[in-house]
Amino acid sequence: MRVLIVEDEQQLADATARVLRREGMAVDVVYDGLSGLAHASSRDYDVIVLDRNLPELDGDELCAALVHHRTRAKILIVTAAGELEARVAGLELGADDYLAKPVALPELVARIRTLARRRGEAQTDVLSWRDLTLDRRTRVVERNGGRIMVSRREYLVLEALLAAHGAVVETRALLEAAWDDAVEYPAPNSVRVAVKRLRRKLGPPDVIETVAGSGYRLQ
Repeated sequence: MRVLIVEDEQQLADATARVLRREGMAVDVVYDGLSGLAHASSRDYDVIVLDRNLPELDGDELCAALVHHRTRAKILIVTAAGELEARVAGLELGADDYLAKPVALPELVARIRTLARRRGEAQTDVLSWRDLTLDRRTRVVERNGGRIMVSRREYLVLEALLAAHGAVVETRALLEAAWDDAVEYPAPNSVRVAVKRLRRKLGPPDVIETVAGSGYRLQ
């Protein structure tokens, strides 16, 4: 799952990103509306967490622009204005959900997961392929009933492969899914290394196939 946080309070934004990354999400963070628009226009996000009061481009204008351009991401507005009128105004802009500050982080995580499940490719909590399962709620990976410990990026790579249901997932798409702005310049072989570690942890028979010149798929 990939999330974009658009929040001008830098400490709050960075702290929120750390929590979401611990929850197994790939998270990008920007601190103004124009940067938010640029990121949302160039990358595929599951959820955008959007503050309403932003510099450069107001949060309301950003939300309206995203809706106008038919973004596939779900939009969660987070703002200090918690009155009924403010909530209604935010939803009327086209946002999918609304939270008033101060936000309890466990609730924010739950709201993000709920919104992500409403996206077309994320309707199920448990992804499976043969004897391999991944539970998005608990972030538990199992094969033949045995639990497998994976890193956050390995989990995100495997999640993307499972969500593709055997279709080829391009290397670039896996980079988008698992490497966020916390790593400014991922190494060119980052995906290959993550897949190699996954293969070792998942054990035989090998479930991940390399598609030469393209990417990877489950076999």
